Amino acid sequence: MKILYIDTTTSYLYGALWIDNKVEESVNIKLGKDLSVFTLQKISEMFEHAKMNPKEIDKIIVVNGPGSFTGIRIGVTIAKTYAYSLKKEISTISSLQAMALSSKKETEYKIPIIDARRDYVYAAIYDNNNLPVLRDQYLSRQALLCAIDNLPGEYSVITNDEIEIDHIEEYTPNFQKIIDTYQDKEVENPHAVNPNYLKLTEAEEKQNAE
Repeated sequence: MKILYIDTTTSYLYGALWIDNKVEESVNIKLGKDLSVFTLQKISEMFEHAKMNPKEIDKIIVVNGPGSFTGIRIGVTIAKTYAYSLKKEISTISSLQAMALSSKKETEYKIPIIDARRDYVYAAIYDNNNLPVLRDQYLSRQALLCAIDNLPGEYSVITNDEIEIDHIEEYTPNFQKIIDTYQDKEVENPHAVNPNYLKLTEAEEKQNAE
C-alpha cells in the first residue's frame, strides 16, 4: 500500500510518503505564514524524490485538527482535492493523537498540547495504549494543569509551542509509527472530510456575542 500523510495544523508542514510498510520520503519544515505558498510544492517534491506519480497512491491520511484554523484548512483542502480528483481513499486523524503517538518518553501518560492563544490550549491526555484519558478539547491552561495534577503516574508533555508547563518534550512526528497505527482507519467520503477546530472561529464568536 502507498499512503500520503499530510499535517498542516500548526506552523509546520509534516508530510510523508509511506510505501509498502516503510516511510520513503518525508518533510518536516516550519513554514509559518508561508504554509499556503509552499505546502503543495513540498508535497510535489516528495513525489519527485520517490520517483512516483500521485496517481499511484492508494490512500491519504490527513490531520484535520485541532490547531491553526488556516493551517487546518490548507491540509484538508489539499487532501480532499487529491482524494476526489484521483479517486483515492481518505482518512482523518487528530493532531493530538499523532503527537502523543510520537512521544519518545516511557511515561504512563502523554499530553500533547497546541497553543490556542490567550492562555488557552488544545490538549488531550493519552495513556500508554494511546487511549484517551482526557479527550481532545479546547480548554484553559489552568484547567489542563488541574487535570494533570490528578494523574496517578508520570507524564510527558509533547509540544513545539512556548507554554508554561513542566516535562516538555519537543514534538517530532514519528511518521512510521503514526501511519503504521492508522493505515487501516475507516475511510471517509472526501466531501464529508471537514476541519475539526474544537472551537468557534473569532468571527463566529463575535457574531454570537452580538
